[in-house]
Amino acid sequence: MRIDIQPGKYVLAVSGGVDSVVLLDLLSKETEVELIVAHFDHGIRPDSAKDAQFVAHLSKKYGLRFELGQGKLGPDTGEDKARVARYAFLRRIIARDRLDAIVTAHHQDDVIETALINTLRGTGSAGLVSLKSTKTIKRPLLKYSKKQILNYARRHDLMWREDTTNQNTLYLRNHLRIKAIPKMNRAHRREFVKIIDKVAEITDDKNKYLATLSQYIEENNKIKRSIYSELQNQVAEEYLHKKLRFLGEIDRKTIARVSIAIKTSRAGSKTNIIRDKFLVADRDYAWVE
Repeated sequence: MRIDIQPGKYVLAVSGGVDSVVLLDLLSKETEVELIVAHFDHGIRPDSAKDAQFVAHLSKKYGLRFELGQGKLGPDTGEDKARVARYAFLRRIIARDRLDAIVTAHHQDDVIETALINTLRGTGSAGLVSLKSTKTIKRPLLKYSKKQILNYARRHDLMWREDTTNQNTLYLRNHLRIKAIPKMNRAHRREFVKIIDKVAEITDDKNKYLATLSQYIEENNKIKRSIYSELQNQVAEEYLHKKLRFLGEIDRKTIARVSIAIKTSRAGSKTNIIRDKFLVADRDYAWVE
């Protein structure tokens, strides 16, 4: 396995699972890459402290600096909340040490899982292509399958920790990972990834259009209700979905409800969007607070 990553200074998120352990091993061989190994203990599982100890030992083995973040999120914490806490920890390290980017061990199976989940949630094309490398988050394993990663780990006698919650098929992601995706043959995977790549191209073009459109719709980060109301429904909702991405994944039903509120709400009214965030409207504008 060979990875493509530019020379630089990075913080590598290591959970202790096989994916991040393999990526750590691969990156340790890159002479022009400087790494800080970071582990976030969410405080969700009773045995999570053992994961932190394992990653700390692994960092020492590779001669790398180790950073530990700790949260007390509790056993009922959802995936979204855990992810927000984890990335907040990683971004603090980036800012403090002036690093180039975060590096994560997401791989091809994660791309397929996330695309399927977001399709079922109705999050649209942006959700379909949400797992990719960006300027601030590098994902050098995206072209490799879970099977390839496991094969590498076994060939190189690597040790890793298994998260017991990953076997609980009551979670949609785990159900897809264990029951559905293993049934996809190589041709199925290739075609599905090809579709995702094509959607990514289309999404990039769409985002450029929406960025231009926002110059006419927005003023001081407020939406001009009269102009917004003249847009076709699909265009309006695509613009709104992109604008509200900072709130996290929002399904199409919520987007449609907020879109209607922008067009029809009485001046002085508020519409609940998600997690105590509200759309506020006056006579001419609507905004989020």
